[in-house]
Amino acid sequence: MKRLSVLGAVALSGCMVGPDYHKPALPVPAAYKTAPGWVAAKPADGAPKGAWWTVFNDPVLNQLEPQVAVNNATLQADYYAYQQAVEIVQEERGSLFPSLGLTSTATRSGEGGGGASPTAASGYARSSGPTTSGTFEGNASWTVDIWGKIRRQVQGDVAAAQVSAADLANATLSAQAELASDYVSLRASDAAITLYQQTVAAYQRSLQITENQAAAGTAAPSDVITARTSLEGAQSQLINAGAARAQYEHAIAVLTGHAPEELSIPAGEQMASVPVTPPGVPSTLLERRPDIAAAERNMAEQNALIGVAVGAYYPNLSLSALGGYSANPIGGLFDVSNSLWSLGSDVSATLFAGGSRSAAVAAAGDAYQQSVETYRQTVLNAFQDVENDLSNLTIYEQQAAVQAQAVADASREVQITLNEYQAGTAAYTAVVQAQVTLLADQQSALAIQQQRLLSSVALFQDLGGGFSASDLPSAAALQPGLPFAP
Repeated sequence: MKRLSVLGAVALSGCMVGPDYHKPALPVPAAYKTAPGWVAAKPADGAPKGAWWTVFNDPVLNQLEPQVAVNNATLQADYYAYQQAVEIVQEERGSLFPSLGLTSTATRSGEGGGGASPTAASGYARSSGPTTSGTFEGNASWTVDIWGKIRRQVQGDVAAAQVSAADLANATLSAQAELASDYVSLRASDAAITLYQQTVAAYQRSLQITENQAAAGTAAPSDVITARTSLEGAQSQLINAGAARAQYEHAIAVLTGHAPEELSIPAGEQMASVPVTPPGVPSTLLERRPDIAAAERNMAEQNALIGVAVGAYYPNLSLSALGGYSANPIGGLFDVSNSLWSLGSDVSATLFAGGSRSAAVAAAGDAYQQSVETYRQTVLNAFQDVENDLSNLTIYEQQAAVQAQAVADASREVQITLNEYQAGTAAYTAVVQAQVTLLADQQSALAIQQQRLLSSVALFQDLGGGFSASDLPSAAALQPGLPFAP
């Protein structure tokens, strides 16, 4: 037994075929191109670690967001995919250890019918009665992982489970960001509805003025028709804004795991403030994004599979043992004289495979190189995402200030032209043009604010939403009870 335990320790901790994994180094910029004026994040600074949406200070959003991780069916499916990956680790890890079995049999048998039978002396004798025989055996078998082929496979399965965990984190973050974006758009629809309601009321007043002017003979009947047409156009836009709001509300319901008819969100105002999380330095992004973590762990998995492919060149060693008792009759089954045992070993190796093994190794190497390039592209895409968010936030902020002035000027123009029309010094077409300009400027202002908020949500998402690569389950955690992690 002592020799067996020593052999097991050697087999489980020895060297392994194939290359050991080393995370490739990538060139990382020192700072973001479009963030010279941004304050760098400090260790205790930045967005909340997890519930990042709370910085928007919206109680309805704070109530909706936690429901995503709990009720969203897509995320639940991703969770069970992760659990499946964990169980695969346990399944493959079992191949590292001996398998034990126990067999027990009992058989009752006899000869003849139990009556007399002829003999040489008397001519007849009683036949023997039925007897019971039995066996009790234990067996053990073990494929010794001398070359580390099984351990490489376990390494690959551990990395695959970590990929699945990172995918789950990324899917959760994406769903949370999608809900936040839909909520921002829903509140933008609410703001648009309020704007169109105010526009309808203003156009109704303009229509009343033109009707009064026409009744007094100081305005043409066409002015009344023009005013009525403007009113009807605004009413149509009001209805259309309601349709858009309903779609965002339905999307939010599904994201939180509800049927659309089960969720109703009261009307509210568009968010006024645009929270922004400090981006920090680009190098931290490699540890903050779950999609980058998934790509990095996929490299580790593909690297381990190279070792699995290389292991096909080496022989397999299997050990077996059997011990127990066999007796007929069964009464003396456990006597020492009825004991039996056997020991065996088997060594097998493939001497010629027509180049299939070398092709498998080459294919595994190509898969690893593919994962390296995928990782590199994922990192570059991440930098691009953050750069886009930062530039969008800067540009939209500047545009919002200019657009606010445009709305103020257009509002004064409407009032001036309406006064001039009542005084008979301006045509009604000037009033209509001023009203059209004001509505367009107000719509642009709402759209710009919506884009600023969406860019803020995107920045939180693209910076990882509080995720850290250290959040992934470790190899030891995925293999509980082992004093080592292969």
